[in-house]
Amino acid sequence: MKILLIGVLVISLLSLLYIAVSKRLGFAWLTRFGLHVVLAALGIYVVNFSGLVAEAYIPINPVTMTTVLVLGLPGVGLLLGLKMTMI
Repeated sequence: MKILLIGVLVISLLSLLYIAVSKRLGFAWLTRFGLHVVLAALGIYVVNFSGLVAEAYIPINPVTMTTVLVLGLPGVGLLLGLKMTMI
């Protein structure tokens, strides 16, 4: 089973490298990704320190950052809703 998973990982990595080299993506995607990370952190920071919802604090960790990166600012609302229902 481990050999199969490692094989899938290697094939995926090689496919991604092939796409990156053949399309000549450059570093524009890195700048865009960095901008999204900063905006995600800023959105969580605003929710935490605005005082609108005093009982909710969303930690800035890889899981919450990934959620906000994938979903955008509605991801902050999702995390806030989850936090409020769990409290």
